[in-house]
Amino acid sequence: MQFKDESRRAGGISRNRSVTKTGLSERPAQGHAAGMRSNCFCPAVVALGVVTLGAGHAQAASGQPAIGPTGVIVQSQFGGQIFGFDIDQAGNEGILCEAQTLDNGRTHAAIETFDQTTGAIVKVIQETQTHDDYVTLGVVGNSVGLVEREHSTGHLNVVRTFSTLNPLRRNRISGMWTPPVGTDHLVSQVSRSQGVSNVAVYALDISGHFRPTLFTSDVAANTFGPVVSISDGDFVNGGDPPMAYDNVANRAVLGHATLGNPFIPGKIATVDLTTGAFVKFDGVGLGDVNGIAVDPTTGTACTTTEIDFSVEFYDIANQAGSIQTLPGAFNQIFSGADVQFDQVNRLFLVAQPVSSTAGSGSSIHVYDVAGNLIESIDGLNFSNVGNVVPAHIALNPRKRIGFVDGPDVAAGQIQSFTY
Repeated sequence: MQFKDESRRAGGISRNRSVTKTGLSERPAQGHAAGMRSNCFCPAVVALGVVTLGAGHAQAASGQPAIGPTGVIVQSQFGGQIFGFDIDQAGNEGILCEAQTLDNGRTHAAIETFDQTTGAIVKVIQETQTHDDYVTLGVVGNSVGLVEREHSTGHLNVVRTFSTLNPLRRNRISGMWTPPVGTDHLVSQVSRSQGVSNVAVYALDISGHFRPTLFTSDVAANTFGPVVSISDGDFVNGGDPPMAYDNVANRAVLGHATLGNPFIPGKIATVDLTTGAFVKFDGVGLGDVNGIAVDPTTGTACTTTEIDFSVEFYDIANQAGSIQTLPGAFNQIFSGADVQFDQVNRLFLVAQPVSSTAGSGSSIHVYDVAGNLIESIDGLNFSNVGNVVPAHIALNPRKRIGFVDGPDVAAGQIQSFTY
């Protein structure tokens, strides 16, 4: 499928393909800058050859359902690749967008909702067989679905509009969202905050001036906070920095994508979305920050880093961090990707496309806010060289279930798990 903007990223989506190799293993590029990161591997931490693994699961707390895959798999209605998905934390539906190239060169694209319990497609909300496509930006606020439509008006010319489904369970487009960005910026990340009115939005500068912007939005009301421009040299080049939203302090928390030298620590930055104040400090992990999430109650951020295949926990107020290797990991191939926060059970969930606690497939590692490993969820499979979508975790904390990419290599499915 040919996309109008190969740098397009939205809600964890990267439309670039990139494969890095180490020894006999292959992995897809993941994290916030897929297709842009250095393919270097640190000789000190790379071990070539066949991997033998033996790490086991931590036990779930007493009285909780067994952890692991549920067997529920959502298949896109028309068999296309899924470009963004999310689930409603206050309901039982989810949303996804899919697209595939037809024999006539056009694109069959659709917006669909699905049942979290059965995995069945509930309704095809909208579809097109033109050169347009759709991207799911998330479920935000109080059950509001947010979707971008990319309408092609010619070669590399795209008009982007944004539709809302409020509430998602009604299975229809209810309005438009009109963010304060022009053709020189691209909405590339929305924080997917649920249960609170506002989200944080990151807009990538595609004009060549490298001045990305951030702002808050009440998507349901179509209102916006001040637009904050970022000029710091560590955060204006390369791909999107992974972003999380601290709604208590009304600030975005960003992770740094190292450029030129991937063997140095990245940076962590906070951006006050009321005043525009920008503060950064040195991270404790090595290489690109692949994923980030934040607990607004304690001001704790959790990140994953590429080169040292580690997970980090930061006290943002004190600019202090601790680091630990992902369980069983000894090689960059085991680096983590997406990180999400369960605000009900106070847990960080870390996606690991190549599992270091199982003999094959992928895993999700669950930590509490103090950095203690609670459990490892094995038996998943969202790691393959065919996917153009990096791993993304969507959570329903009330039910203690989640969805993640896979298991098919064509990126046309998502799978459910419990934790």
